[in-house]
Amino acid sequence: MKYLHTMVRVTDLADSLDFYCSKLGLKEVSRRDVPAGRFTLVFLFAPDDEAAAREGQAPMVELTHNWDPEAYEGGRNFGHLAYAVKDIYAVCQRLKDAGVVINRPPRDGRMAFVRSPDNISIELLQMGDALPPAEPWASAPNVGVW
Repeated sequence: MKYLHTMVRVTDLADSLDFYCSKLGLKEVSRRDVPAGRFTLVFLFAPDDEAAAREGQAPMVELTHNWDPEAYEGGRNFGHLAYAVKDIYAVCQRLKDAGVVINRPPRDGRMAFVRSPDNISIELLQMGDALPPAEPWASAPNVGVW
């Protein structure tokens, strides 16, 4: 058995791709429109997993966009997606500069949480050892829920 992907239903594919790709930094590996089922599937991977993703060997996120509007509540109810990052402070600053709320700042130099446009919690974890605490993150409060 091996892990393949996590599926997340999204209400606005353009907004979600902007968040996951333009802001978070994931890359699209494939997209499939299914007119008979009235949905689109988009598979995304983390940049460091590119070679494995192209061979179908990397963990991925599957964004599922149903063409007929539906209300999705409680995006946090399935848990969260987690990504290891090389510099948690730089990633959080890039996201903040792009207008993303840092719900749980990386005060400890190790972990942060943000949310997608559909309120899916995204955990960011520092690769290797935690970075030394640094401002403005060390004193930043939590914002909303994560």
